Amino acid sequence: MKKMLSLAALLAAISYATPASAELKIGGDASLRMRNEFNAVDPGNNATDDVMWQSRVRLNASADLGDGYYFKTLIMSEGGAAGWLNTTGNENYALAASQVYFGRNMENCNYKFGRIPLNSFSNPIYDLTLYPAQPTDTPVNNLNFDRLYGASYGTKMGGGMLNTTLVVLDNSSTTAGTAAYDGMLNDGYALSVAYTTTWGNVTVEPQIFAVLTNANVTTLGNNVTPLTFGLNASGKVGDGKLSGAAFYTSAGDEADYSGYLLRVKGETGPYMAWVDLTSTTNDNAAGATVKDYTNTFVWAQYKYTAYKSAAGSLTLQPTLRYRASSTETAAGTEADTSVLRGEFSATVTF
Repeated sequence: MKKMLSLAALLAAISYATPASAELKIGGDASLRMRNEFNAVDPGNNATDDVMWQSRVRLNASADLGDGYYFKTLIMSEGGAAGWLNTTGNENYALAASQVYFGRNMENCNYKFGRIPLNSFSNPIYDLTLYPAQPTDTPVNNLNFDRLYGASYGTKMGGGMLNTTLVVLDNSSTTAGTAAYDGMLNDGYALSVAYTTTWGNVTVEPQIFAVLTNANVTTLGNNVTPLTFGLNASGKVGDGKLSGAAFYTSAGDEADYSGYLLRVKGETGPYMAWVDLTSTTNDNAAGATVKDYTNTFVWAQYKYTAYKSAAGSLTLQPTLRYRASSTETAAGTEADTSVLRGEFSATVTF
């Protein structure tokens, strides 16, 4: 007994003598989802449907180092779109560090480095830049997992907040044998500049996202440097919130194209819905190559909170997503497709 008490006292003394380390805070969410998907293609009158049973786990870890310094990471599976994994059998659910970054928050400015989050779910400028032919249904959030490698800096300016972000889009400099791919500056770099301020009860965010060096980031061509600019805006309307976005993109390199995206979004209580309208024209198209892309997209959801406490919550959420797309080739051949997804998910947040 004396030996056990002595050992306990020794461990206590060592713990007090050990240098202090940052406390790691862990939270996240776990979800189960059933999704029905219906696809239709015209011409051809082809239609398919599928039911998918999916799961997703996301773990958020953060450490406060003091004096504004911090570290954050998001751990999730990247085996499926947005981290959702289809259940097909005894499959492996592999977790990995999707976002990893550190930085510092100060009174008038902040910065961070690493695989940083983009907030692309609520900001479609990235979707239009990287997926100009099909920028609807949040492709950057789903396929790029809402993060890119880079650095950002924000500072208070003129009553608002100016944010700049430099990111790496691709890595071409390791390709040997041709001068076109030799050197660090042949990687794809992009710069985002946004200014957020308020006009009365309305928050506005003019923004520009410019690809600075040749990058292979779109399906419309290689070695492109698209420039995208526009505006996000939001404000309260009664008990709800109304927001909108308008962005225009263009590229005049090997792929000569231009396009726009318009979004209107409404939120009130547990309800949220938005509509996207997009159109992109590929001026280099010839013959059977698609020249014009148009899309209409609708997202509608209802989030019911079944349980909530200081430790976490359980929510149930039906969601409806619908996309109607049309294409026309340079020769005048038209095609229409549509996708309807009905989802029901249960999520525990902790």
